[in-house]
Amino acid sequence: MDRPDRGISRRAFVRSAVAIGGASALSACLQREATENVPQATLAPDEFPDRQHAWNEFLATDDDGNVLPPEHHLLLGLEYVGDGPADATDEREQLEAAFRTLEKAYKRGNDGLAFTMAYGPAYFDRFDDDLTGVDLPDPTPLTSFEDPDLNEYDALLHLASDYGKVTLSAEEAMKGNLEQLNGIDVEGTFDGVFEVADRRSGFIGRGLPADNQSGVGGIPDGDPVPEDAPMFMGFKSGFKKTQASEDRVTIQNGPFAGGTTLHLSKLKLTLGQWYDQDSRGQRVAKMFSPAHNADDLVEGAGHNLGDSSRVTEVSEDAAEVARKGTVGHAQKAARAREDGEPIILRRDFDSTNDDWATTHFLSLQRSIDDFVKTREAMTGTDLAKSSSVGTRTNNGILQYLTVQSRANYLVPPRERRSLPVPTST
Repeated sequence: MDRPDRGISRRAFVRSAVAIGGASALSACLQREATENVPQATLAPDEFPDRQHAWNEFLATDDDGNVLPPEHHLLLGLEYVGDGPADATDEREQLEAAFRTLEKAYKRGNDGLAFTMAYGPAYFDRFDDDLTGVDLPDPTPLTSFEDPDLNEYDALLHLASDYGKVTLSAEEAMKGNLEQLNGIDVEGTFDGVFEVADRRSGFIGRGLPADNQSGVGGIPDGDPVPEDAPMFMGFKSGFKKTQASEDRVTIQNGPFAGGTTLHLSKLKLTLGQWYDQDSRGQRVAKMFSPAHNADDLVEGAGHNLGDSSRVTEVSEDAAEVARKGTVGHAQKAARAREDGEPIILRRDFDSTNDDWATTHFLSLQRSIDDFVKTREAMTGTDLAKSSSVGTRTNNGILQYLTVQSRANYLVPPRERRSLPVPTST
C-alpha cells in the first residue's frame, strides 16, 4: 500500500514538535494533526507476532515492494532506577502493562505505531548469571579514524509512526503523563522503573529531508537536498533486495530465540563538499558504484531502480574498481553477504537534533558480529591498502560521515521484553 502525501508544511511542523518533545509539543502536534484519525489496534495483544521486530508485514510498501518505514522516529535511552538486578515481579508486570497499552491504543504499522524494546550489556551486567545464547558485546570503535561515545544505557525504546502525535503521545504515556492514549486507559508506565537518559528523534521519507534542510549544520546554503530524496545524502536506500529478511536477522536458538540484536550509531553528516564540489556523477559513483554513473542508471534519488540497488548486477569486483580511483558505498557493503543475501536489516533515519544533519544508523542482525562484518566491508580498509582510494577519500561516502556514538542491544522476543533475566529461568 502507498502512503498519501500529507503536505510538506505539516510534516516540517510535526518533525519539529517530535524533536522538541514534552507536553507543549504534544499539544501543538495534536492541533496540527487534529484531522488525522489514528486507528486503534486491529489485533488483540495475544495475537501479535512473537518477534518484536516483525514490522514488515504491517508497514506500507511502494509499487516495487520496498518497505516504506514510518516517517517519524523516537529513540529513548533508558536507565533502570534500581540498584541491583531488575527482577521484581511487580515491576515486570507494570512494564508489560505499559507495552500492552501501546498495542491496544494503536494499530500496528505506519498509520498507527511500531515499537521495540531492547536491552544493553549494562542491563545484563546487573545479574550474577551470564547472558545465555546471545553474544552481546560492549560497543567499541570499529575503525581507526573514529572516537565515538560508547553508550551504556540499560535499555532502548524505539517508537515509529507516520504521525508525530503518536510517537509523542506514546512517550508521554510511558512517562506517566497521560491517563488515556487514543481512547484507551493507560494501565502501566515506566514511572519508578526507568528514567529517560537520552532522547533522539528523526525522520525518513520522500521530501522530508528537503523540507528540513534550511539552516541546518552540515548542509550547505542553497537547499541542495533534492525534493524526491528520502534522506539527506540525496539517494534512496533500503531496497528490498539489499535488506536482510526478518527471518535472517532473528535469533534461532536459546532463551532469546525469536529476538534479534540491534546496533545503533549516531553519524554526523558534513555535506559541503558532497553538494558544492562533487558533481552529480561523483555522488552517484560514491553512493552506488562508478558503473551506475557511467551507465546513467540512477534517475533522481534512485526510485527508478525498483527493488534493488543493482550493485550486484552491474558492478565489477570492488577491489578492481577501487584500483581505478573510486569505489561505491553500496558496492562495498554488498560484499558482506552470505549465500548472496544481506545479513543486516537497516531501519535508520535522519535527524536535525542539535541543529545538525545526522543519521541514526539503526540495524538489526542475528548477531552483533554480522554488523561488524558489514561495517568492515563498508569501511573498505582492505581496498585502501591495495588501491589508490584513500582511507576515507573516494572510499564510498566515508569522508562525509563522523561516528559520534555506538551502542549494542538485544531485542528479546515479545514474551521476554519486560525486564528479561539473562537465562531461561
